[in-house]
Order: sequence, then structure tokens, then C-alpha cells
Amino acid sequence: MGRLFGFVGLVAALAVGMYIYSKDIQSTSATAGTNNPKAAVNITGVRTDLMAIAQAERGYFATEGKYVSLDELISSHAITITRQRPPYAYEVETGSGGFRVVATRTSDDGSGMPAQLSVDQNMEFNESQ
Repeated sequence: MGRLFGFVGLVAALAVGMYIYSKDIQSTSATAGTNNPKAAVNITGVRTDLMAIAQAERGYFATEGKYVSLDELISSHAITITRQRPPYAYEVETGSGGFRVVATRTSDDGSGMPAQLSVDQNMEFNESQ
């Protein structure tokens, strides 16, 4: 009988977890300004790329003591990400106190995706329409 209650408890916990996860996915899609599934997937990919570029920038700073351009990150093999994920193009803005990785939409396909997404050295994301 104890095993049955354990199994039922596990199933209930999984159901609650899946419900929370589905609400989080819906929230991410709404935050991205779109209910279009293709656009939501694209925004998720762009955010993942921005995070990877920011992590590479932080790693480069840890070893070399400076922030560098996206071209230098790519040429030094610190990242394997390309300069774009259509309809977004990436760039890195560096300064003495930090950096900002920016994804700028190069075309408006009417999907409601943000015009610009960015992440800074503190791993804080921002979007603008």
C-alpha cells in the first residue's frame, strides 16, 4: 500500500511540474510579444545564442582580462555561433566596465518579435519594440 501512495505522489508531483512548465513557456512567449509558435521558438534560439555569447565574453575576460568584439570571439574559437539567426543579427558592444550582446531584427515579418534583444555582463536581458 505504501508503494501505491508513493507512486501516486510521484505522478501528482510530475503533473504539477508539467503545469508550471507549460505556464512558464506561455509566459515566455507572451513576454516575447508573440503568440506565434515559430516566432517563440526563434526568440528562444536568439536568447540562447545571446546567453552563449555572453558566457564566452565572460570567459574571455577571465582569461585575457578584457572584453572583445564578436569577430574576435569567433576567430579565437571562444564560440561557434554565427553572426546571425535570421531575422536577427548579433553584435557585441564593449566598454571598460562591461559589455552588451545585442540581437537586432533586420526585417519585420509581422510576427510581433522584438526589434532588439540584449544581455549585459550581469546576464540581464532587455527587449525593445
